[in-house]
Order: sequence, then C-alpha cells, then structure tokens
Amino acid sequence: MSSSNLPTRLVIASRESRLAMWQAEYVRDCLKKLYPECDVQILGMTTRGDQILDKALSKVGGKGLFVKELETAMAEGRADLAVHSLKDVPMVMPEGFELACVMAREDARDAFVSNNFKSLEELPPGSIVGTSSLRRESILKSRFPHLIIEPLRGNLDTRLGKLDSGSYQAIILAAAGLKRLGMANRIAAFLPLEVYTPAPSQGALGIETLSNHPNIKEWLKPLNDLPTLFAVSGERMVSRQLGGSCEVPLAAYATWENQQMEMRSFVASGDGKTICKAQGHAAVNSVADAEALGLILANDLLAQGAVKFTKPLSNEN
Repeated sequence: MSSSNLPTRLVIASRESRLAMWQAEYVRDCLKKLYPECDVQILGMTTRGDQILDKALSKVGGKGLFVKELETAMAEGRADLAVHSLKDVPMVMPEGFELACVMAREDARDAFVSNNFKSLEELPPGSIVGTSSLRRESILKSRFPHLIIEPLRGNLDTRLGKLDSGSYQAIILAAAGLKRLGMANRIAAFLPLEVYTPAPSQGALGIETLSNHPNIKEWLKPLNDLPTLFAVSGERMVSRQLGGSCEVPLAAYATWENQQMEMRSFVASGDGKTICKAQGHAAVNSVADAEALGLILANDLLAQGAVKFTKPLSNEN
C-alpha cells in the first residue's frame, strides 16, 4: 500500500461504557501501530440501549439499540468506523453498512460471579441469580429450578455493583468483558461450553463501516482474524436462520483449526423445559463454507421443532 493511500485521520464511534471504551481504545492502538502517521480519534456516545435499564432488551427493541446512534454518526460523517461487541450487532446489517472486520476472539465462555459461592451448584434454594440473557436464563431454569432468575441490565460496573450490594447472590456475565477490563479475579467459575454454549459471536469484536468506504475496509484488513471470522460467520448464520435476537434463547459456538470447523448450537423455550440441540463439523476454507455449516445446524434445529421458540427475523434496528 503506497503512502498516498494510507489513512491520515480516522474517527471511531463507540459507546461510552468502560468496556466499550476499552474496546475502542484497543482498536485505536492497533490502528496507530499499523499507521503511525494517522490521527485516530474516539467519538464517545450514549445509545438508547445504555439509557433504558429498567426493561429487558427483548421488550424495548433488541440489539440494535446499542448500535443505531453509532451508525447515525457514520452516516452523518462524524465517524468513520464503529467498534462493537459482535454479539450486540443485529444479524442483518442495515442498508449502507457492513461488518468490515472481525478481530481475534477473547474467551467466549460465560462466567459465574459471586462473592460468597464458588459455583452454581453451591447456591441454596431461593438464591437470586442475575442475567441479561434469555439464553442463560433458559439453561439456568432447566438445570436449577430451585433458583430465582432475575433480569440484570446495565454496564459491567453497574451489574457488579448490584451483586456487591446484595441484590443478587450470583450473576452470570461474559468472561470476555471481565478479562478485558482486568477483572478476571471476580470470576468464581467458568461455565462449560458444552452446557452453557455461548451466544453467537460472544467474545469477538466487530468493526462496522459504511459500505461505500472501501478504503477503510482495506485499512482494517490486517486486523481481521481468520479463525474468528469463520467461526462467527457460521454462528451468525444459525442465528439469522432462526430469527436470532434478544427475544430468542439461542446459542451457537464454533471453533476453526486446520481447515476444520466444529460447531454446536441450541434453541430453548423460555422456561428451559424444552431444548433443541445440534452440532456438526465440516472442512471450512471460506466464509461461505462456514455459513453452509451454520445452515445445516439451523435446519437440524428447525427439524426438531425449534420454530416454536423463534420469531420472524427483523432488522432489530
């Protein structure tokens, strides 16, 4: 790439939560290493998803609440790219936008966080467990019917504060966020992937841009991580086929190594009493191959009756 084609200024749109800003700063630092002469700035913003904390996401508009304002900033020319936790990005991108880069994944597991107990199994009957995810809620209700599962919204610090104040005996969080913020010491136990299969794209960072800015996609190309890109492409295909949103208790997790991809997925009823599971593997050498495997798992789940728990797919924006 000739020096005349290198970026001179880039503005990253980001939510203002501590974790979101860590992610934006991480991308900024990566870009500065690639393009030392480039002025990389961060535009911090508050989204509707950050403002509405007293209702479940599934009741107020879904994942798009965390990205709409950032997309508006790009459309208006105030930002060039937006950094997201990829699991918060709707499965269908709005017209004019694209997922230009997927960075290397952090730990995708769910984490059990408690000040007084070391595992879910130790919690006494009637203990209150907080989670923001219908997926986690369905599994917890299935495995621990004696526990009380309550909604838990807010950024990472807010959620931990609610635990520390005694409102919950335990909470379930994504391990990735705790690790990124140097708070892995808060994790009492990691939940096994085989049972607590993560949400599609959990732990991965995605960078969104306008579709008509091909130069930016080219500049971001060195940050792409192929194993993560293939894995999340398959996972997001499962979710796309099943109308994946905050309203569907759905999980999908894949790993890619030596041109082979392994994937597992489930869809559950909200009460956890019915769970459809699927898993498979295939040779994967492209995004299309990864999506093909995701489609196979999605069709398997639908054949098991998962359609009862899914909703027609909307843009979520």
